[in-house]
Amino acid sequence: MESLDCNESGKSQVLQAKYILGKKLGIGSFGKVKLAQHILTGKRVAIKILNLQSLNEVEVKRVRCEIEIMGRLSHPNIVRLYEVIETKSKIYLVMEYMSCGELYDYITERGRLTEDEARYIFQQIIAGVEFCHLNKVAHRDLKLENLLVDSECRVKLADFGLSNIMRDGYFLKTCCGSPNYAAPEVISGNLYIGSQVDVWSSGIILYVLLCGRLPFDADNFPNLFKQIKEGLYTIPHHVSPLARDLIIRILVVNPIERITIPQIREHPWFQFNLPQCLTVPAEVMENISKKVDEDVLQGVISHGFDHFHVIQSLKNRIQNEATVTYYLLLDEKIHAFGDYDYYSCQNGYDCNTSRSHQLGGPAKITWNNLHQWQRHLYMWDGAVSQKMQIPVKHKWAAGVQSSADPRGIITEVLRAFQILNVRWENIGDYNMKCRWLHNAGSSPQTKLSLDMNQTPSSSEDALSDVADADLKSGNNLEFEVQLYKAPQKLYLLDLQRVRGPPILFLEFCHSFLCQLHLL
Repeated sequence: MESLDCNESGKSQVLQAKYILGKKLGIGSFGKVKLAQHILTGKRVAIKILNLQSLNEVEVKRVRCEIEIMGRLSHPNIVRLYEVIETKSKIYLVMEYMSCGELYDYITERGRLTEDEARYIFQQIIAGVEFCHLNKVAHRDLKLENLLVDSECRVKLADFGLSNIMRDGYFLKTCCGSPNYAAPEVISGNLYIGSQVDVWSSGIILYVLLCGRLPFDADNFPNLFKQIKEGLYTIPHHVSPLARDLIIRILVVNPIERITIPQIREHPWFQFNLPQCLTVPAEVMENISKKVDEDVLQGVISHGFDHFHVIQSLKNRIQNEATVTYYLLLDEKIHAFGDYDYYSCQNGYDCNTSRSHQLGGPAKITWNNLHQWQRHLYMWDGAVSQKMQIPVKHKWAAGVQSSADPRGIITEVLRAFQILNVRWENIGDYNMKCRWLHNAGSSPQTKLSLDMNQTPSSSEDALSDVADADLKSGNNLEFEVQLYKAPQKLYLLDLQRVRGPPILFLEFCHSFLCQLHLL
């Protein structure tokens, strides 16, 4: 092992006192990654070294965003960030070390995996992605290279350099990530929901795990993007019917019709051999991660740290030598105990039965219970009510929710728009730019179009007829409408004011809801 370079005083001396740097593990988005040893505990870590002088302003901003996001995520399927040490010219990210490196190398060595091993890996990926979404984080760069694995086939999400925070009522618009894993709405330059993009990328990963190759691949970007936008791919015959069904449900071009994380969890293929820890809801897992392990705490105190100081630092999420030591020792215990056994015990399960089956010896599916699984799948995909309604819940939701078919929802919306004299123009799938002519009377001036793939010609002409002076008069309103998928098989209709008085927008919303018979 070699010592850290010490060209700077102060914090560089702290680095040299805490870590011994070893071999290079690889190159990340913005810097190299090296193996290191924590001197106090002797535990191995991975240190990403970022040279600030070689990064532009945008890249530095991304690095700081990555640091902020990783600091808030504590989950067994997400790489832990132990501490951040910054000097004048460099930033050192001290992270959890995974012995087998990237999942890409793992697949390259083995080719396509058995269905049981692919499922075990995919279950962990979905658990990590679900936890990110619970914390309003969209990864946006899920791919084999950003998933790390160890010798026991534990998988963790890494490299949050392109991730972003999801905020209610706001869409993301940056085109980023790897082209082969990018969702159609991203490469098309449309506004998109971060969680839906992550679901698409997870489907690409599942396909590679089962088939040993990418579903969308071409010699040039135009052909690749054409394949993705049209959803042109084939599934080999060796893939089982249930796995095939899950892939088809994930790789849906229209994000509104794409399966969600909760629905993936309900799918029979995903449920089979599901480790008990992964049945724990993400909200419960977050609470478990906040608990202080008393045995580990005593181990930290044995290294000379004050009990009260350690407790307060953990409670307030303060990064210092005590908390770094705590999490290094905690991860050692979790690894020795077994991730699933440890977290299952923390949640009150029987530690001896926390894994429903070991990876090496999965239960076999007979023809009889396979038939039962498939029958359950068909019932799970049953029809939903066609009547628009607002479900009774104990918390607020922005917009109008419905369990009706998306096409049926838009039909009702456009009928209401006709009555209210709204003029619209389609700008994307289930996405419209609208104007409300408040003083234009009640006679409809636009034709109803039920084909969302075709822009209504009369509405487009009508929009061009409205001058900007009309909007400035204060009697007219410009807004956008977007329909997108929400959890529990619901659809959310979101209205956002673009121009016009806020009070007038509220008046329109009231009239619109009355037309839908929701008030």
